[in-house]
Amino acid sequence: MTGGTAGAHGRTAGNDPHQELAARLRLLQDLSGLGVRALARDSGLSSSSLSRYLNGQTVPPWPAVVSLCRLVRRDPRPLRAVWERASNPLPAPPKSSRQGRPPARNDLPRDVPDFTGREEPLAAVLAAVESHRAVSVDGMAGVGKTCLAVHAAHRLAAGYPDGQLYVDLHGFTEGRSPLDPGSALRMLLGALDVPSEKVPQEGIEQLAACWRSELAGRRVVVVLDNAADAEQVRPLLPGAGPSVALITSRNRLLGLDEVPPVSLDVLSAEDGARLLARASSDPGGPDGRLARDPGSAAEVLRLCGNLPLALRLAGARLRHRPGWTVGVLAERMAQGAGELDAAFGTALAMSVRQLNRSQARLFRLLGLLPGESFDEYVAAALADVPLHTAQAMLEDLLDAHLVQQPTAGRYRLHDLVHQHARRAAAEQDPAAERERALRRVLDYYVHAAAAADAAMPFLSPGRAPSAGRRPAALPGFRDKNAAFAWYVTEYANLIAAFETAAAIGADAHVCELPRFLRAYFARRCGTTHLNVLFERALSAAERLDDPVQLAEAHSDLGFARYNAGRTAQAAAAYETAGRLLSRTGDARAEAELAVRRGYLSWDAGQAEEPLELFRLAGKLYERAGCPAGAAHAAAAEAWTLLQLGHREEAARLARQVLDLAHTDAAWPPGLTARITLGLAVAREAPEESAEQLRRALTLAREDGHLNNQAWCLNCMGVALRQMGHYDEALASHREAFALLDELFEEHWKIHFLNGYAETHRLAGAPEEALRLHREALELARRLGNQHAEALAQEGIAALAAG
Repeated sequence: MTGGTAGAHGRTAGNDPHQELAARLRLLQDLSGLGVRALARDSGLSSSSLSRYLNGQTVPPWPAVVSLCRLVRRDPRPLRAVWERASNPLPAPPKSSRQGRPPARNDLPRDVPDFTGREEPLAAVLAAVESHRAVSVDGMAGVGKTCLAVHAAHRLAAGYPDGQLYVDLHGFTEGRSPLDPGSALRMLLGALDVPSEKVPQEGIEQLAACWRSELAGRRVVVVLDNAADAEQVRPLLPGAGPSVALITSRNRLLGLDEVPPVSLDVLSAEDGARLLARASSDPGGPDGRLARDPGSAAEVLRLCGNLPLALRLAGARLRHRPGWTVGVLAERMAQGAGELDAAFGTALAMSVRQLNRSQARLFRLLGLLPGESFDEYVAAALADVPLHTAQAMLEDLLDAHLVQQPTAGRYRLHDLVHQHARRAAAEQDPAAERERALRRVLDYYVHAAAAADAAMPFLSPGRAPSAGRRPAALPGFRDKNAAFAWYVTEYANLIAAFETAAAIGADAHVCELPRFLRAYFARRCGTTHLNVLFERALSAAERLDDPVQLAEAHSDLGFARYNAGRTAQAAAAYETAGRLLSRTGDARAEAELAVRRGYLSWDAGQAEEPLELFRLAGKLYERAGCPAGAAHAAAAEAWTLLQLGHREEAARLARQVLDLAHTDAAWPPGLTARITLGLAVAREAPEESAEQLRRALTLAREDGHLNNQAWCLNCMGVALRQMGHYDEALASHREAFALLDELFEEHWKIHFLNGYAETHRLAGAPEEALRLHREALELARRLGNQHAEALAQEGIAALAAG
């Protein structure tokens, strides 16, 4: 065994000598090309013992290691040191703080059980990772680039315990553009559980720097699959640190001088025959049909062009047709040779012809789907069939290797399969039917997003969707955590659905979908992208020429502007929305706009107007039959009363909100009411105050909303200051600002700076108080927040007078 190959493979197991030795023994098995039973027989070992050696469960005796090395004609001496370390392990190190963290992310696709051949390319990939921490695998479509990269990543996984990540860059996916580096970086940072507030909102350079910084202290292996070109990949490469990247592309990435390439060709005739045998055999052993008809087997290999994916598809057909001979398989494949020029296309067309009419229709329609992956609900909507029917058909397509299942409950099409399905739909299904199928998918995403939005309320409760037809089957969300998990899984598909709706002129879907993403964006994606979505939703609403839709689109855009600190633009949007709503008589939409205008009016330095708007909103919500909205308006009114100094009235109204029946402990009215009540009784009932604010903070943390967490912590600081506990108050303020420092939307600090400054003043730190008031004054003038500006000026004047 050469030192380079053994070293590259050995390090994949990290510092555990048992796993390091097992990894090197598995490489010997790869070189032998034998299964466990055959390898055990030829090396004179029992298969059960050999299995334990290969899995790292047992350290083999040294003669067993020598026997395995001799079998593949490799020198066993380089393995002696690691064998001795495994035989005499050091005491286990003390437990580290890492044990308190959640398990590292592993979203690598499943390693194929029939991985065959590729000894030299695999060794080259591992050696390149060892020397350069990156490698690119290039080759023609269907040649097995992804299979090799994923297999290598699984081999490396033990040595990279901080995460094993996978992202499809869609460089050659028909019907969609390659994934832009910015979106890929956001996906990867999200996979590392980097809070979105730490992720820069704009700029590839900033995102790439954030990605490199996060990897610098971690050991992560990343598979960047299906790259279009070097420019797409370069920002995704790790920087300083031990993490590694495995890249695949149909093109050789010549622009990545620092990344060694490994070019992959079709399998050799021998390896192709072995793969076909494995793919077509029963689990119990080799299939004798190939051996009985070597001529037909050779014809199948020729028709498949020794492409691994084509061989697996052909083998699957033979495996699931016990009555077929290899000659029948070859004949069926030859009959389809005129349909597609490529050998892969020949095998694929043959597989598709085995489907019944309903299965074939679903397969073709799957080529129309926006997004990367899908579940049975999407398939049911696409084909307009019951959910159980869609599930059964997907299982049939999975068995035929026409659909892949990267994780439980999720499906995808291989790029080449996707291309074939898309072409087949264009050829066989009328354009009107294709558009109806696509619109059913858009209907599904709008209504499913609305259901998820209802399960994790944001501010006032949203309106039910009106776009399209409600699908017969929608996922059920038992709580806000299930809804949030759905958003995380479907986010890329939701954005793809939005883009598809815009492309085909489905303006009602374009108009409504962003509205049902607000709750998710508030917790994960910031305001920049949401502003863009609402801008495009407004354009769609203008084309629809529906007064209510247009008014709500202006209102939604205004609220997005407000949350981004663009108050003048928010005011203009609200004014337009108000003019439109005055002619519609839609009480619910008017109520929501009144609440939003109340927040803006308070920031503009008004005193009585916000109260009037919140009270008006409550009446309108009651008229519209929306008690949750009325509670939200009442909570906002209580908060405003508190800011105006009406502590008793604020406490009374907050208690009324908390006494209302509701289904979600973290519903927004309750959070606002608890904070209001906690501040209102801080002097008279400090224990009750502390309890209300503590419960509010717990709810905000459970909800995963960093802005609300910072708000709770800042208010706890104010309450503790009012109780005279200045050191504890400052600590709470500091914790709030530590969270705000993770946000890239600095305008949020305007709500907390003056309170922090006042606590410093009373704690005997006037210089720091003056600095904070001045920072608040500068930010308030930039944002047009006259209320915060007035508070800052009062604070500066008080410090000057004192």
